[in-house]
Amino acid sequence: MSNITLPDLPYAKDALEPHISAETLEFHHDKHHAAYVNKLNELLPGSGLEGKKLDEIITATAKDDSKQGMFNQAAQVWNHTFYWNCMTPDNGGGEPTGDLKAKIEEDFGSYDKFREEFKNAATSQFGSGWAWLVADSVGGKLSIMKTANADTPLAHGKVAVLTCDVWEHAYYIDYRNRRPDYVDTFLDKLVNWDYANAKYKGQDAGVEE
Repeated sequence: MSNITLPDLPYAKDALEPHISAETLEFHHDKHHAAYVNKLNELLPGSGLEGKKLDEIITATAKDDSKQGMFNQAAQVWNHTFYWNCMTPDNGGGEPTGDLKAKIEEDFGSYDKFREEFKNAATSQFGSGWAWLVADSVGGKLSIMKTANADTPLAHGKVAVLTCDVWEHAYYIDYRNRRPDYVDTFLDKLVNWDYANAKYKGQDAGVEE
């Protein structure tokens, strides 16, 4: 019996159009994300981690070279679920809101400076990976980090607040090789600041991750 399940997208597949197409989400969620879930469930039996939550599997395998394969699958399942919720079809993107607005201005100097640093992380990540807004702790100091491949802030003791997926399958159907344009669109049109605020405060936002 499967231990980890593929979560539904938090919106219809065409809800992010014209910024991200239904075709992209069909491949990205239904194929790539699903494949990570399926592979993880193949690896769990006999691991001693059956029945554990996804974040527990990630932290248990992060520093164990013998479980690198399991870590990669589990982290990608978590990263993708987080990423879907970082976007919204309802007036997403642009200036932050809530407590994060003041905190971003405090820790980066301005929203524009945050935007510049986040975009730089997303566009300069070599190969596949992720750009993140993270906090040192719940409600703590904010910073930008980028991770390669499946790596995730959970493995480094950070609180994930916002992420942009920069694996090519996240944007290539819609943007081809124009990763900077995809990142601009993510920041200006798609960011779900309500979700980011909830994660910064340590709230579950009604999402199982």
